[in-house]
Amino acid sequence: MREITCTEVLNADASAQLIDVREANELHAGMVAAAAHLPMSELTARLGELDPSRRVIAVCRSGARSASVAEALTAAGFECDTMGGGMIEWSAQGLPVRFL
Repeated sequence: MREITCTEVLNADASAQLIDVREANELHAGMVAAAAHLPMSELTARLGELDPSRRVIAVCRSGARSASVAEALTAAGFECDTMGGGMIEWSAQGLPVRFL
């Protein structure tokens, strides 16, 4: 697991699986446009939705939960990174978001 920057996420290979691990009630602030919503609380039950042959990038509000998710996914055999600073940093840099 690596901690990567917002710019690295923005420029990530299109095959990467970008997952937002925040809970639904946290998404009002917007999310990375290319991200799928996969809450941390549902990760175990929904693990089959991720392709183990493709890199995963986890995102949360500040980077703490996504780091935990990235560690768990790495232990489960996935190549997984976390976006440092989370959506707080993404928004501070003025990067594009989508709203649900």
